[in-house]
Amino acid sequence: MRALDRKLLRDLAAMPGQAGTIALVVAAGVGAFVAQLSTYHSLVATRADYYQQARFADVFTDLKRAPTALLARVATLPGVAQADATVKFDVSIDLPDAREPLVGRMIGLDGAIQPQLNRLTLRSGRWPLPTEAGAVLVSEGFALARGLRPGSALTAVLNGHRQALQVVGVVLSPEYVFATLGGGLPDDRGFGVFWMERQQLASAFGMEGAFNHLNLKLAPGASAPATIDALDRLLTPYGGYGAIGRADQMSNRMLSQEIGQQRTMANVFPTIFLAVAAFLLHVVLSRQVAAQRPEIAALKAVGYADHVIALHFLKLACVIVLAGIVAGFALGAWLGHQMTGMYTEFFHFPALAFQIAPWIPIAAAVVSLVAGVGGTLTAVRAVVRLPPAEALRPPMPPRFGHGLFERSGLAQRLPPQARMIARTLQRNAVRSGITCIGVACSVAVILSGTFWRDSLDHLIDVQFHQAERGDVTLAFAEPAPGDVLAEVARLPGVLEAEPLRALPVRMRAGPRQYLGSVLGMPPDARLRRLLDAHQRPVPLPPEGILLGDRLASRLQVVAGDALAIEVLEGQRVQRTVPVAGIVNDMFGLTAYMDLAAMRRMLNEQDSVSAVVLNDRGGNPAALMAALKAMPRVATVSDKRAALATFERTSARNMLVFTSIITGFAVALTVGVVYNSARVSLAERAWELASLRVLGFTRAEVSGLLLGELAVQMAVAIPLGLWLGYLLSAALVHLMANETFALPLVIHARTYAYAAGATALAAVASALIVRLRVDRLDLIAVLKTRE
Repeated sequence: MRALDRKLLRDLAAMPGQAGTIALVVAAGVGAFVAQLSTYHSLVATRADYYQQARFADVFTDLKRAPTALLARVATLPGVAQADATVKFDVSIDLPDAREPLVGRMIGLDGAIQPQLNRLTLRSGRWPLPTEAGAVLVSEGFALARGLRPGSALTAVLNGHRQALQVVGVVLSPEYVFATLGGGLPDDRGFGVFWMERQQLASAFGMEGAFNHLNLKLAPGASAPATIDALDRLLTPYGGYGAIGRADQMSNRMLSQEIGQQRTMANVFPTIFLAVAAFLLHVVLSRQVAAQRPEIAALKAVGYADHVIALHFLKLACVIVLAGIVAGFALGAWLGHQMTGMYTEFFHFPALAFQIAPWIPIAAAVVSLVAGVGGTLTAVRAVVRLPPAEALRPPMPPRFGHGLFERSGLAQRLPPQARMIARTLQRNAVRSGITCIGVACSVAVILSGTFWRDSLDHLIDVQFHQAERGDVTLAFAEPAPGDVLAEVARLPGVLEAEPLRALPVRMRAGPRQYLGSVLGMPPDARLRRLLDAHQRPVPLPPEGILLGDRLASRLQVVAGDALAIEVLEGQRVQRTVPVAGIVNDMFGLTAYMDLAAMRRMLNEQDSVSAVVLNDRGGNPAALMAALKAMPRVATVSDKRAALATFERTSARNMLVFTSIITGFAVALTVGVVYNSARVSLAERAWELASLRVLGFTRAEVSGLLLGELAVQMAVAIPLGLWLGYLLSAALVHLMANETFALPLVIHARTYAYAAGATALAAVASALIVRLRVDRLDLIAVLKTRE
């Protein structure tokens, strides 16, 4: 072994704590980089493989009714490579152990075999036989949530008639990787997808020889917008509700948004950790190089070249960084498995396996090494350029003088120890500032990683408690006459009932358009309120339309603009209405109208498509039994059950995510505080030992060093809380999407948690340094160089 290599080992043995904490910060950065980026690429790769294997469609559309013969004309449209038609209906499902009626989406299978597009993956059981009455396949998410398996029995209300069904198989579908009804909360307990023999389903709804759902696969290079326009023109006479591309398909859109958010997180947090690691390497190596000026001079005197000496210190940095990289790889692989497992709560794939692409660890290693080498070069460059004779002399002592602190008159008002702390901080202002920034980054990371719970709680409170105050929503298969409202209001336990009219429309504002719905509401509605950005009720105007803020942003309209509306049902009227205002809608992209104004626009009397009710009258079991017996009701949605399922799942995932972020940030704090204190101790050991000889106690001497850290923490923590707020705001902006918008809400308890976790990590680091102060060898330290 060469002499410099033996020296390298001795240097590492002399600084185990500093080297270990730097490696810990590097490991945190590499672990976050590997885990988050690999999780992102695992989701992307899994989605791509699944979509390809299952022949996921490119265009989707629903319609009222079209003859099966029309499918041949659809197949001849420009860009269409394959067309697959079926029947689809949302119905009420009754399970023996379910108090409330559940929502099921029934989809027809031709001859009970695989569809050409959106092919199913059989997870257990078997395929139904073509002549097997009442045999169904069920989506895996609903089956797991409700304990269904092959052989389980259930009842469905098909077109007002109860029919017994039997589960023969459990499947997955690329259309329902994310299963939700109408783009709301994911609710595997309340919403299930079922497939049954098409002829049986069509007969129940009078759809023999017809279809109402169509999937298209486009030819390579085909224009999706052009095909969608041609398809809409063809299906308009048959009650087409407007075709959408894959990007707007609900399951794929939710999955794409989650993948985009994961990519944002993978870009933000590892950058912070690796930047701090580079800073720590610079601080520690600067001190290490400065302390070895005589050894460097001796090496230069005996003939070692500058680049050889520089390479020696670069090796020191690389060993520390490589240790962190290896630990980070192991940490990232473990965390990646945990994070990937979290996604299985919401997304249903045949296999969602965590995989690490080879370039990810290579990129993490290269970035870490570059950061480490960059932080070391600046420390090495200044010393290796010194001539041997100059390097043998101790460095010039700092220049002392009366600074701002003394001139302000504050020095005379403080006790001697406080004056010593203040003067030291003033003399090392740059290093103290950098330490404060490092700790502030730790606080910011914790805050930006834990505020999501506050934002989610606020979103749920505003959207599902202040705006949507009803408990249960009944949807009818067809718009019902207005007297159904009185019928629902008489049901047991119902305190209030309000009508809704959901109208499928295409909204246009210049070249921009959106396929969605307008919700007609009574102007005095209490169970479904509209709110502004300050959660104040917004009254429905007697004329015109109100838009949710994200829908208005998509269409790029403001209050007073004109909006063209094409109704996609009934007489398919077209109107131009003024935008009367913008409301704060946190979920979905919806427009609102006064119910009477909507009826005038449609030339209807008193039709109702849904009823929202308050069922807190004390008899929920009787109410649910009555709803199950109502033939008009197609689906029943219980908001409380969906919220309970979502909050239970999200709380568990939020705890895992918060724990990971907190662990990373604590490692960051320990690395910064411990190394800062160790450098200060090394530089001031002679001074502290002298004070001990002069009669100062261990506590008084330690107080000087730890007092500096306390002042730095007092500055760093408030600064970190401010930076954390800014980082949280940036993340909210970067992760905003059309489905829902998380508000930037941070409660006092979250600020306290971020500050407390950082303070505890700092205290633990300071106590370790305090032990070193107590064990100072006064004789060895007080020896001076000749």
